[in-house]
Amino acid sequence: MMTTQAKPKLALRPFLPADAPLLAEIFRASVAELTGDDYSAGQQEAWASTVDDEAAFAARLANALTLLGTIDGSPVGFASLAGGERIDMLYVHPAAAGQGVGAMLIDALEKLAGSRGAARLTADVSDSAQEFFKHRGFVAKQRNSVPLGNEWLANTTMEKRLAAKERAQ
Repeated sequence: MMTTQAKPKLALRPFLPADAPLLAEIFRASVAELTGDDYSAGQQEAWASTVDDEAAFAARLANALTLLGTIDGSPVGFASLAGGERIDMLYVHPAAAGQGVGAMLIDALEKLAGSRGAARLTADVSDSAQEFFKHRGFVAKQRNSVPLGNEWLANTTMEKRLAAKERAQ
């Protein structure tokens, strides 16, 4: 029997070391299911394998400001801010794509970066995510080719200037 459900409750919480295995799964699922129009199977495999070393992945998340997006309490996406103004990662599970999780995560990182005095945000954005970032005011600055294993992946460095009023006074 179908029941009508209220809009799922989106929330944020900080990254905990115990989250790393689940976030690696979200990362892999996102790459596998959301990037196929823009990247070959070999490229996707090389990209997904970057989280195979879970200790290194956990350290990368811990060394950045990493937030988890949850729906009804379950983590479905994550984003991290490295070095104060670089969005290092933004991944949302395919089952939760399009439900506002990515937007919530980016908005939160933008506010945090601004409150810490950042003048801009940058991100190396996959071809699959460019429209998402453009929609949020990011502008393409340069194309990059990134070597991963035996593959090369193209992405675009995008930037968003933060308004002075958003920065710490």
